[in-house]
Amino acid sequence: MELNRRTVIAGAAAAGIAATTLGGTAHATGGRKPVKEPFGTLADGTKVHRWSLENGGTRMKVLSYGGIVQALEIPDSRGRYRNVSLGFDNLDDYVASSPYFGALIGRYGNRIDKGRFTLDGTDHQVSVNDGENSLHGGAQGFDKRVWDVEPFSQGADVGLRMYWTSVDGEMGYPGTLRAKVTYTLTRDGDWHIDYEATTDKATVVNLTSHVYWNLGGEGSGSVYDHELSIAAARYTPVDPGLIPTGELAKVAGTPFDFRRAKAVGRDIRVAHEQLLYGKGLDHNWVLDKGITSQPEHAATLRDPSSGRTLRIATTQPGLQFYSGNFLDGTLVGTGGSVYRQGDALCLETQHFPDSPNQPSFPSTVLRPGQTYRTTTVHTFGA
Repeated sequence: MELNRRTVIAGAAAAGIAATTLGGTAHATGGRKPVKEPFGTLADGTKVHRWSLENGGTRMKVLSYGGIVQALEIPDSRGRYRNVSLGFDNLDDYVASSPYFGALIGRYGNRIDKGRFTLDGTDHQVSVNDGENSLHGGAQGFDKRVWDVEPFSQGADVGLRMYWTSVDGEMGYPGTLRAKVTYTLTRDGDWHIDYEATTDKATVVNLTSHVYWNLGGEGSGSVYDHELSIAAARYTPVDPGLIPTGELAKVAGTPFDFRRAKAVGRDIRVAHEQLLYGKGLDHNWVLDKGITSQPEHAATLRDPSSGRTLRIATTQPGLQFYSGNFLDGTLVGTGGSVYRQGDALCLETQHFPDSPNQPSFPSTVLRPGQTYRTTTVHTFGA
C-alpha cells in the first residue's frame, strides 16, 4: 500500500495513538478548538493575537494582524512534520519588512496600473506602492490591518472567521467594504478559504492569500526542484512594470507551459523577455476552467524529496504564480534561516491583475446588493 499522510494518520488512529507528535512524526489528530495567545503589540497600542488550529493532520498558526498564516505544518511521506510556509517569529518583522508572507490581500490583489481606474464615469486614484503602480491594495492594505477573529468548531471542522470593514476612501477605494474571510481545517486536513464582501457603493475587489510555499520545509533551500502543473493554456503577458498588456497568450512553446508537471526551475533562466521583466516567474495564468460556482482544479505542486503535495482548487479564473524572485537574503525566517531567491513560491488564486483597466478581463466590480464570494481549497498529501 502506498504510504501517504492519511494512511499514516489512519494507522495511528487504529493503534489508539493520541493527537500529538513523537519525535516530529505524524500521529492521529482530531479537530481541536482554536487556541488564542498574545503575539505582540503595534506601535499604536493595538494587541495582536496568534491562533493555533489543528485538524486531520494539518496544523496552522494564524495572526489577527493581516490574517497571516505564520506557520502551516504537514507531514511528509514518512509522517515527519515540517512548516511549509515562510514567515517570521515576531510581529516587528511582519510590520517592518514582510513581502506579504502568509497574508490576506485586499482590497485589490495584484497590480493596478498607476493606481488609477474609472468606474461608472468617475476617476479613482488609489494608493501607489510599487513604483508607479498599486500593489495588493496599497501601502496599508488588508495585510496590515488587525482583523476581528471569531474561532469556531463546527461538526468535524475547526476554523476562524475574520472580519474587516474597509471604510469609504480607504487607500482611495470607493465604498465601505465589509469583508469576511473564513479559514477552515477539515477532518481530512484540507484548508478552505472562503471570501465574502459587500459594499454600499460600487467598487472593485479582488481578495487572495499570499502564502509562500516550500514543501520541503521553511528554510530548506530552493523550490526550483518542486514539480508544478497548472491547468491553463494561456497566461497574461506583462509590460516592464508587470502590468498586463491585455493579451491572453498561449503558453505552448514558452517557459510558461506547466500543463504537464515540470520542475519549477527548469526554464526559469531561459532568455525570454517576460522572465526578464519579472526576474523569473511572476505572472497570472488564465485557468482553463474559468469562473466556476464550485472550486475546480487549478494546480498541483509536489516536492520530490519529501513526497509532500499540494493541490489547489478554486472558483477564481486566474492564478498568480510567483517564484520568489525578490527574496534577497535580507530576511530571517521562523526557523532562523535566511531567505534567498527561489526559496519559496506563491500560488495566488485571483481575478486578473489590472482588471479595472482591462475591459476584456473578467470584471472585478462589486455593487450594492451584491455579495462577493470566492473559495479556494488546499489539499495536502504525501
